[in-house]
Amino acid sequence: MPLSREQMESLIRVYFAACNRADRDGMMACFEADAVHLFPEGSPFGVLDGAAAIADCWVRCVAELGSHWTVDNFVGDGESGQAVIEWSHFKHKLGLLLRGDEWYRFSERGLITEIRAYYAAPTHDGVTEHRIGGFDYAGRGYPLMK
Repeated sequence: MPLSREQMESLIRVYFAACNRADRDGMMACFEADAVHLFPEGSPFGVLDGAAAIADCWVRCVAELGSHWTVDNFVGDGESGQAVIEWSHFKHKLGLLLRGDEWYRFSERGLITEIRAYYAAPTHDGVTEHRIGGFDYAGRGYPLMK
């Protein structure tokens, strides 16, 4: 049974809210047990294999980095069971902001089975806000570092 666009967006927003609360059980409830979260080559996260590994990683990021995430845009296709979001990741304890996109795949049960993360720009030492050059984040209403 295909998911609606609204069901996919709702689940992603529930997942992000659980991430921001460092709610391990809340995050895990959004995933199939064998879900995978993939990152760009060279990312410090590698591959997060399984709902528990995904949740444990974000709990650690909240504790160690002061992480907070926002969903900035959403597009979903219920027929294919796939969605894409644009996100912002605030690492408050480091004074850093990272932006990117994630592609989601959903199971027949309506849970997340796969996330593929794409960063807006490669991370570089000394850069405190990783973003697409020339894009007017403020003018388009995106969240900004305070």
